[in-house]
This record gives sequence, C-alpha cells and structure tokens, in this order.
Amino acid sequence: MIKHVVCHRYRDKAEAYKIAPMLNALMGKVPSLRSMETGIDFMDSARAYHMVLIATFDDRAGLDEYATHPEHVKVKEYIHSVLESSVSVDFEC
Repeated sequence: MIKHVVCHRYRDKAEAYKIAPMLNALMGKVPSLRSMETGIDFMDSARAYHMVLIATFDDRAGLDEYATHPEHVKVKEYIHSVLESSVSVDFEC
C-alpha cells in the first residue's frame, strides 16, 4: 500500500475550504484511488500549512495513474493557481 501525503499553504486560507471538497470528490473518479482524506488546520500557527491530504493507493502504479488522471490534473491546476507552498511525502506501508 502507498500513502501520498501533501501539505498545502495557500495565498488565502479560504481556498482550503474550496479545495478539500474538490479533492474528496476524486473518490470514484480515479480508479486507483482507494481513499482520500483531507483536513484543514485549526491552529493557525505561523509555521502551519492550511490543509493536508492523505491518499491511499494499492501500489506505485496506482499513484502514477492518479498523478496523470485528467480529473486529478484539473484539480491540481486550480491548486497551483492559488498555492503559496507545499510539501509532500510518499511512502509504502
């Protein structure tokens, strides 16, 4: 199993409330996506990111499919238009 974890900081935190539902809506649209969890930060500390997403895939091929799937690409393009910074990690479990 592969976990794909991404933290986003937007130019305006309000974007997190628009983007989380967009990411969650990918369930059922991207065949290799086994689960999608999003969370919006409530602490508002200076070092915090605004949102985290945790996506699960059976294997690396599934993650690769997700990365290039047209539905995900549409969401990713919007995210990049409002993104300030991000960090990510992909790991096997």
